[in-house]
Amino acid sequence: MLKEERQQTILSEVELHNRILLTDIAETLDVSIDTIRRDVKELDAEKKLKKVHGGAISLGFTNSNSRNNHIYALNDKIAIAKKAITLLKDGAVIFIDGGTTCLELVRLIPDNLNLTCFTISLPVAMELSHKPNVTVISIGGQISKEAQISIGANAIHNLSEIKVDYSFIGTGYVDAVYGLTEFDWDIVQVKKAVIQAAKKTVLLSISEKLNSQHRFKTCDINSINTMITELDPTDRVLEVFRNHDIKIL
Repeated sequence: MLKEERQQTILSEVELHNRILLTDIAETLDVSIDTIRRDVKELDAEKKLKKVHGGAISLGFTNSNSRNNHIYALNDKIAIAKKAITLLKDGAVIFIDGGTTCLELVRLIPDNLNLTCFTISLPVAMELSHKPNVTVISIGGQISKEAQISIGANAIHNLSEIKVDYSFIGTGYVDAVYGLTEFDWDIVQVKKAVIQAAKKTVLLSISEKLNSQHRFKTCDINSINTMITELDPTDRVLEVFRNHDIKIL
């Protein structure tokens, strides 16, 4: 495989999943980790991604309060957020996860909607702080510098003491058979606690992530009450998910 092809594969994976591990890409492409490390270093120098310890993250994942122009599949994520907004009711108590799709959801919350919102995400908390009728409660813990979310025992304990009407979560990988998975063990533990803390869990995922999996399991697909993609709910791509007891928007 040519270097250009290798690097395009790296970019495609990091844009889709937000974060990648060097070991995973090296295995997928059947090349050495040193080769992938050099590729990632070059792509970082070209400002196409951000190199981090053991992997890389997309530029869209380096969130801030200002509009990030590097968000992958932004229009699809906005379409998902617009569907998710329809689930919000005045006076609801909700949880909003970290990630780019959840951030688009927050941006679309109407200013006149009264909500109490828990979050583990620093960017989501900051964006919510601009909503005049939203009470924002940040779940504290050790901060994952790459994902910009709270992780660890303190975050999990705090989540165990609440029960929200809806939790809106993202995922790195989702499959009808294997459920929701991630490559980060710490994030999986927090997401398990988030699901336990919710009466209903809503998964926000662009369709490109469907039928993919990784090593650490967050939950079975049936643990999700509603799945929202940018696709029409009747799309054939979603057929395998319609066989499960989940609502598809």
